[in-house]
Amino acid sequence: MTADEAALTPLYDRLKDAEAVDSKGITREIRMKWAQSGSDAMDLVLKRGQDALERGETAAAIDHFSAVIDHAPDFAEAYHGRAQAYFAEGLAGPALADLEQALMLNPHHFDALYGLGTVLEQLDKPALAYETYALVLQMHPHYDEARAARARLKAEVEGREL
Repeated sequence: MTADEAALTPLYDRLKDAEAVDSKGITREIRMKWAQSGSDAMDLVLKRGQDALERGETAAAIDHFSAVIDHAPDFAEAYHGRAQAYFAEGLAGPALADLEQALMLNPHHFDALYGLGTVLEQLDKPALAYETYALVLQMHPHYDEARAARARLKAEVEGREL
């Protein structure tokens, strides 16, 4: 475990037990730490990728995230960002590959895990998506999007009561 991962462990533990109102601040703190590569230059390129993604400029976002990955191949957040850009481009295969890499580098990355559920759902794998969202909620009990996704898939996966 790196020093950065060790510093996040108490935040992950607090997040699991937090009240909904407190979870927002803890989540923000975790995401800020995830966005720190250890290099100001790489952090800037990551931010440019995130900004491009928000503007809908997915090709530019992919380029920025790829540049970060080229220079910092152990930086999970760059893979997560590029996965989002690939998904926005309709490229499920590359998105899955990048989400897998992000989760190998940071198994606590609940946003990447949520993204995995989203891709699985698009690939018509509702049972796998449903279980993936459950894993997100184990890490982050107040992840509203994961809770809504599970509710949406519940009848399809578990069946309807008669």
